[in-house]
Amino acid sequence: MNIGNRIADWLETRWVTPAYAGWILGIIAVCFFGAATNTMAGWLYVISGLSFALLGIAGVLSVRSLRHLQVTRRPIQPVSVGDDLTIELEIENPVNHPKTLLLVRDVLPFVLGQPVQTAIETISPHSVHHWVYYLPTQKRGVYRWNTVQLRTAAPVGLFWCRRQREVAATAFVYPTVLPLTNCPMVDEIGQEKSPLFLSLDRRSQAATEGVTRSLRPYRVGDPTRLIHWRTSARYGEFQVRELEVFTGGQEVIICLDSATSWNPEHFEQAVIAAASLYFYASGRQLSVKLWTAFTGLVQGHRVVLETLAATYAGEDARAGDPPTLPLIWLTPNHVTLSSLPPGSRWMIWMPESLTEPAMPVNRNSPGIVINSDQPLQLQLQSPLK
Repeated sequence: MNIGNRIADWLETRWVTPAYAGWILGIIAVCFFGAATNTMAGWLYVISGLSFALLGIAGVLSVRSLRHLQVTRRPIQPVSVGDDLTIELEIENPVNHPKTLLLVRDVLPFVLGQPVQTAIETISPHSVHHWVYYLPTQKRGVYRWNTVQLRTAAPVGLFWCRRQREVAATAFVYPTVLPLTNCPMVDEIGQEKSPLFLSLDRRSQAATEGVTRSLRPYRVGDPTRLIHWRTSARYGEFQVRELEVFTGGQEVIICLDSATSWNPEHFEQAVIAAASLYFYASGRQLSVKLWTAFTGLVQGHRVVLETLAATYAGEDARAGDPPTLPLIWLTPNHVTLSSLPPGSRWMIWMPESLTEPAMPVNRNSPGIVINSDQPLQLQLQSPLK
């Protein structure tokens, strides 16, 4: 921005700056005043005086046009990557006269796109103008901005006046959650190959008595052996047993090694994998938590999604070391695999310079080597190595 544009921008935001028509009228007024001075003709003084008066009135009215306008923003609902954010603004006119010919601009972070603006012809006295627009998203994250600009040249278009309102906005763009039909990474974590666990597992698969956790209405596809006939007869509709799920007495802890350096593409895949594993485990009624180097252990769908939206590679390790319980470790660092707690699982994104046979691993903790050229969803459902 050159010095002339800087001066014009400073004037427009603090007072007014002439529009093209304002510059023309100003030059004409100066010319008439110069001619009047040379000729001492009264009518030239009158024309120049009227021109200057019109310029002064237009400048004052442009400033007054933006006074008292109030801008509020409704909360922005979170979305997943690829969905549109719904942005809602309300511009209120609390005074007794209408506000006309307004230009409203929402100044977005550059990573979201260029500022979005709309023109408003009239806002009636004591009324509110609702502005809704949709913003496409391409990358997960937590986006914050707080500036809304109001601009006008009303009433005669001779001067531009711009004022800004501080209206805070926070938008969460969640990572994609892949639908998984099965996931050995979660299904097998913490399982003990003991007679007790095998007995409990067989009971959970075949029993119809003694391991019922709750009852719920029948859904298409439920096995008929799980129908509780006595309760169904009482309520007049099929009621189905929900059985206890046995996981060897261990909760599922998904750990994202976010404090280390990552390939950007690999880290985005790891975030998607962490979200997908969490929701798969949650759908199986397992006790599941997420760990990142910055936040530590978190739980709950919304909290986990917000944590994954905000995390980034190389963030501060404020949470210390991961838990010493069996966990699912997502990392690009093959060295860390040898120190995982017993019963853990791992998922690794290897650099191109490192081949799999040369990678030292903990043979007591099976896992998956992710290939970026293959669909992540299929790899999450593949058997462990």
